[in-house]
Amino acid sequence: MGVTYQDSNARMSQVAVHNGTVYLAGQVPADATADMRGQTEQVLARIDQLLAQAGTSKEHLISAQIWVTSMAEFDQMNAAWDAWVVPGRPPVRAALEAQLAKPEWKVEIMVVAALPEA
Repeated sequence: MGVTYQDSNARMSQVAVHNGTVYLAGQVPADATADMRGQTEQVLARIDQLLAQAGTSKEHLISAQIWVTSMAEFDQMNAAWDAWVVPGRPPVRAALEAQLAKPEWKVEIMVVAALPEA
């Protein structure tokens, strides 16, 4: 079974699907004027869209990697995350502080999910 790519350009794809697993590129907020919670909510909504486009949902998350620009705002990110994640089905997760590609971005999230079994 080969790999399928979605929302691609010359540099990268937003989604890659292989052998029942969906890999998303790191997602960043569209409106960088929002606070950490608002930016996180935007990113999570985009993740929902991309997972749906690939044929899965947050109910099938396997793992998440989260980068924030300031641990001082970590609780805001976690508030948005906790309201979004499916109760009883949290993915494995790593979160760390990092400098992102654009200084106005406060958060970037990358996830892996399974396709639902037919």
